[in-house]
Amino acid sequence: MEVDYSLGTLVLIPAIAVVAPLLVRGLGRWVAIPLVVFEIVLGLVFGPAVLGWIQPGPFAQAFSDFGLAMLFFLAGSEIDFRAIRGRPIGRAAIGWIVSLAAGFGIAVLFAPSLGAAAFIGIALTSTALGTIMPVLRDSGDLRTPFGTAVIALGAIGEFGPLLAISLFLSGRSPLVATLVLLGFAVVAAAGIWLATRDVRHRVHRVITATLHTSGQFGVRLVVLVIMALVTLSLALDLDMLLGAFTAGVIYRLLLSGAPKHDIEMMESKVEALGYGFFVPIFFIYTGVTFDLDALLADPRTLALVPIFLVLLLVVRGLPSLLAAPAGSSVRDRAAIGLFGATGLPIIVAVTAIGVDAGDLASGTASALVGAGMLSVLLFPLIALALRRRSPDAAARTREDDAFVPTEG
Repeated sequence: MEVDYSLGTLVLIPAIAVVAPLLVRGLGRWVAIPLVVFEIVLGLVFGPAVLGWIQPGPFAQAFSDFGLAMLFFLAGSEIDFRAIRGRPIGRAAIGWIVSLAAGFGIAVLFAPSLGAAAFIGIALTSTALGTIMPVLRDSGDLRTPFGTAVIALGAIGEFGPLLAISLFLSGRSPLVATLVLLGFAVVAAAGIWLATRDVRHRVHRVITATLHTSGQFGVRLVVLVIMALVTLSLALDLDMLLGAFTAGVIYRLLLSGAPKHDIEMMESKVEALGYGFFVPIFFIYTGVTFDLDALLADPRTLALVPIFLVLLLVVRGLPSLLAAPAGSSVRDRAAIGLFGATGLPIIVAVTAIGVDAGDLASGTASALVGAGMLSVLLFPLIALALRRRSPDAAARTREDDAFVPTEG
């Protein structure tokens, strides 16, 4: 395979990855725009759609694919299933099933075929957990009941569409697809079981011994787990993101019980590998490969962008309200709905599969991705503004202001 060693691949993509957080920091005093928006927009500007300084190629594509896998791995590793079990995950699951039925039902009304309706419907049911988690962490809501509800929504909103892709978009009969998925589940369950046994304590000792050496056993083990489950997913003709997400869950379980300092150090290293290198490449390359010409070629296609944006609110946002904690204020419920309707990575993955399969027109795919971009830009901003004005947030602010640390 001829590798693309162009200037754009080797220099401009890393340069965009460096400039994007500087723009977030510079504009943060006026408006909190998510980092991924700058990465996608800058990729679009420097890609073939505008300046043409970065051209798609197999080298960047390979890194982008691993960046997408890393994003889902990090999302899986961030989920504390003990915190979201019970009511949060149950209500989130019910909401997602409602979203799936509504998404497919609405898509059938205007999609040119049932195949296209399936791709559109599943894309509309996604929630960008990997994008939302940093926002919740920065706002201080990650460990609150509000944050727990949003994390439950994100967990279902990423895992549910992955299951739907594997069951309905694999090209197999439903029975065969279910059997293949069960086979993957058996292997994943074995990995989860192994990660909770006493063997993890021996793994902890090796991780601790190599944390500050060139061995870096923990980081190498992470890469192995990701690649093994992604390879298994591809071998079974399942979506690779299912394997990446499961790898994140196994990694979190494997680290449980390790010394707190070692866990924090490992998380720092893995986040540096993901958010510092691979994940930005995925979002930048999404902008580079965005088919702007197909979107602008027909006014009707361009009009689909705001339509899909509204459908994300209707199909995914409204059912997400079911996951709101009991006694939530109206502002908090609205914020949860907006976070639930924030979607992009799954939309990118689903539309790419649909275009490759010939069921989804390139313009429609671009409109869906464009709506996903706008959801990442607008919905978290509005949700945070609503959250800051909620009675619960105001009470927490008063408690923080009233706390005065004493010396000694």
